[in-house]
Amino acid sequence: MQVRGLLLLLLLILVAATTEAGKNKKEKAKKDGSKCEDWRWGPCVPNSKDCGLGYREGTCKDESKKLKCKIPCNWKKKFGADCKYKFESWGGCSAQTGLKTRSGILKKALYNAQCEEIVYVTKPCSSKIKSKSKAKKGKGKD
Repeated sequence: MQVRGLLLLLLLILVAATTEAGKNKKEKAKKDGSKCEDWRWGPCVPNSKDCGLGYREGTCKDESKKLKCKIPCNWKKKFGADCKYKFESWGGCSAQTGLKTRSGILKKALYNAQCEEIVYVTKPCSSKIKSKSKAKKGKGKD
């Protein structure tokens, strides 16, 4: 019976200690953070070239912060990395321009980015007859 009581007391002390440690972490995070809630974030600026790791600056009243961010290397530069769109299927090929077109509707604007509601993209029409001679090149030549 005394062993059970001792184990129960030990368990209560352990629970109290972990709860206190959790509170300290939360308080520490609040001290590092800001009380300001109306942050305005700029675009993600890559460290080198036009994609990869970078940072974005934010301001709120007299405070400013820098956050790490990443621009994927396949992003559409015209729209910005912070504007996410839902695109329709590609339309038919225009004989006049030789281009296919599709539209995208804004799905999400990250970090209060200024995004267009609807965007249009084009790409060259692919030729319907794909040449297989490229795949056969080099075969049989020894």
